[in-house]
Amino acid sequence: MTATLARARWRVGVEQAGALVTRSVVNTWRQPGSWIPSIVFPLMMAAVYSAQFERAIDLPGFPDVDSFVQFILPASILQGISFNAGEAGTELALDIESGFFDRLIASPVARQSILIGRMGGGAVFSGGLAAALMVVFALVGAPIEGGIVSAVAIVLIAAWLSLAIGGFSIAVALRTGSSEATQSLFPLTFMMIFVSSAFFPTGLMSGWYQSVAEVNPFTLIVDPTRRLALDGFSFADFGRALFWSGVVASVSLSLAYRMYLGRLRRS
Repeated sequence: MTATLARARWRVGVEQAGALVTRSVVNTWRQPGSWIPSIVFPLMMAAVYSAQFERAIDLPGFPDVDSFVQFILPASILQGISFNAGEAGTELALDIESGFFDRLIASPVARQSILIGRMGGGAVFSGGLAAALMVVFALVGAPIEGGIVSAVAIVLIAAWLSLAIGGFSIAVALRTGSSEATQSLFPLTFMMIFVSSAFFPTGLMSGWYQSVAEVNPFTLIVDPTRRLALDGFSFADFGRALFWSGVVASVSLSLAYRMYLGRLRRS
């Protein structure tokens, strides 16, 4: 009897989490102002960088690519995800400010479903965002050389990385309940992307910049993702990207869950 009740509760919790994930995705889609910059800005940056650094691909030690646009494809996806993942925390903060979060807590909804719904919605949308960016890059002559298998792998990495980045914004949203405070995290994420191998290989860097870039978690994620795009699918590279995304996610999601429990105690 107890086992049957536990299975029923688990099934209901999954259904509730699925409904909240759907709500998160639909709400994001209905607000183009929150996701269009996640596509437009990375594409603008790619256009600027490709125009400025196209000749850099001829440098000794630069990865074998057809164009600089092809090289920065993973960086553009990372930028788009950082925009979208931050929006997950902002939307949660808005739910708190509007009182919707408190109404959810007062309703007979599984407590874990509330947090899972918001995080899952951000991950699903980020996966779709990565796919859209890859289509655009393919149209301008920078396709994924690894084909559909590598493309699917990159979408999965994007969704997982969205959880890793979004966990921090959700933690701030839960702690402060302020959308303004949550949005203040974006410059930090943006800076970390630039101090990585996202836009230039670490082997051609020097000094402190190279030292920081080589240990930057984004470098450890971008490099294997780039090889998936340029060289084809590899379980080793796929595993590396997921592993380092998971390392970041273990920190951010643990922090987010801790802040969530604190928010529940205060509500």
